[in-house]
Amino acid sequence: MTVDDLRYDAQGLIPAVVQEADTGDVLMVAWMDRDAVRATLETGATHFWSRSRQARWRKGESSGHVQHVQRVYADCDADTLLVQVHQEGPACHTNRATCFFTALQGDGTPPPTMLARIEQIVEARKTSPPAGSYVGSLLAKGEAAVCRKIGEEAVEVVTAALGGEGDRRLVEEVADLWFHTLVLLGERGIPLRDVLKELSRRHTERRSGP
Repeated sequence: MTVDDLRYDAQGLIPAVVQEADTGDVLMVAWMDRDAVRATLETGATHFWSRSRQARWRKGESSGHVQHVQRVYADCDADTLLVQVHQEGPACHTNRATCFFTALQGDGTPPPTMLARIEQIVEARKTSPPAGSYVGSLLAKGEAAVCRKIGEEAVEVVTAALGGEGDRRLVEEVADLWFHTLVLLGERGIPLRDVLKELSRRHTERRSGP
C-alpha cells in the first residue's frame, strides 16, 4: 500500500493513532494530510496536520519530545493509521506520558501497562524517595543489594514451582522476581523498552529463520 492508496476524508486528512512500539501504550491521536504521512515515512519522525492552525507540524519541534517511527500500518479500510514509535519524553502537551489520562469509566488509573507503571515508580523513587519507601531504601543500598534480592526471588520462584505450593504462590513469586528486576533496570538507568526491544528482535529472528 502507498500513501496515495489511503482513504482521506473530505478535508484530505486521515486519523493516526500513535502507540509506543515496545509497550503497546496508546500515546495520542492526531491527524495527517498526505504530505504529513509522506514526511513521517521519509524522515522517521511523526508529522501531523493541525486543524486549528491549518498547518503541518512535526512532533517535538518545540518541546523536543520527538517520536521516532518504527512501523506504520493502515487499517482494513485504509482510512486510519497506526503509527508505532519510540517516544522521547512525554507525549502529551500537559507533560503526561500519554494524552489518555481522563477516565470516563473505571478508577482513573492511567493506561500504561503495569510494567511501565512500575518503571515510572522506580524512577520517581530513585530521584526523590519518600520516607519509608521500600524501593527507595533498596536503591540506597546499591546494585549488589538489588542483585542479591533478585537471586533470592529467583530461588523462591523455583521453590514455589517444584515444591507443590500451588499456582497462586508461583504467581506471587514471579511477580516479586519481575518487580525486583525492574528495580535493577531502574538502578542502572536501562529503560524497559530496551528489554522489550530485545525480546521483539529475538521473536522476529525466530519467525524469519529456517
